[in-house]
Order: sequence, then structure tokens, then C-alpha cells
Amino acid sequence: MLLLTGVTAVALGVIVLAWPGKTLLVAGVLFGIYLVVTGIGYMFAAFGTHSGAAMRVLAFITGVISLVLGFFCFRDKFEAVTLLALWIGISWVFRGMTLLAAALALDHIPGRGWQVLSVLTLVAGCWLIAIGIVDVITAFSVRHRAKNVAKTLGAAA
Repeated sequence: MLLLTGVTAVALGVIVLAWPGKTLLVAGVLFGIYLVVTGIGYMFAAFGTHSGAAMRVLAFITGVISLVLGFFCFRDKFEAVTLLALWIGISWVFRGMTLLAAALALDHIPGRGWQVLSVLTLVAGCWLIAIGIVDVITAFSVRHRAKNVAKTLGAAA
């Protein structure tokens, strides 16, 4: 399931980058497909894993939510884009917390170092995006203020 989810995510990223003109529509539809596929996978994983009851319940709930949101993506492209943005943010936070907790708590999981690194990479990526957005907003604000100062100085002279 993890391999299928990873391959689907990579394919979604490549396709979005390959078709920049139709990114929103393509991303919305592919995101809907991604949610449906991973939702089904999580629901099967909830019944087939040997983890504790709490983790199986969380996997099942994640699967149901993924399915519902995936079907919403097929209704309207604007709903799909909005859901895409929300789901990316929310799921990265939860996935990161889950992977980090599992990697730190369970020493018998193969690749736990890679899971911790994955979480740290996601946190760093999200942090860079947030810093970038703040920098862009600040740049426009500084530019706007600089124009106002120039106008004020020009009017005073």
C-alpha cells in the first residue's frame, strides 16, 4: 500500500509539472483519483494489519474521509482545488505526526530512520513554503510603501 501511495503521489507530481497550463484541472481530477485509491487502500489496511485497534480505527477513518473527499473532487473543479489544498496541509501534518511517533516508539519497524527523515523533510518543506509566502507578501508591501514614499517626496518637491 505504501508503494502504491508513493507511486501515485510521484505520478501526480510529474503530471502536474508536465502540464502547467491545465494544472488546476489536472491536479483536481488526479487528486480525486489519488484520494479514492488511497482511501480504498487505507480501508483494506485497517482490516488487514496487525497493529493495535486505535491505529486500525484511524486507518479506517482516514480511508473513509479520503473516499468521500475523492468523490467530491469529481463534482466541481473548484471544489477539487480547494480540497486539494486543505487535504495536503492537513494530511501532511497528521502523516508527519503519525510517522514520527511510530518511528520513535517502535524500534522493530524497518526503515524508521527514513521515516523520521521523511517527517523532517516535510516539516522543512512546509516551513520553507510558509517563509516564502511571508517574504513575497512582505516584498509587495515594501514595494507599495516605497512607491508611496516616492509620490510623497515628488509632491513635496
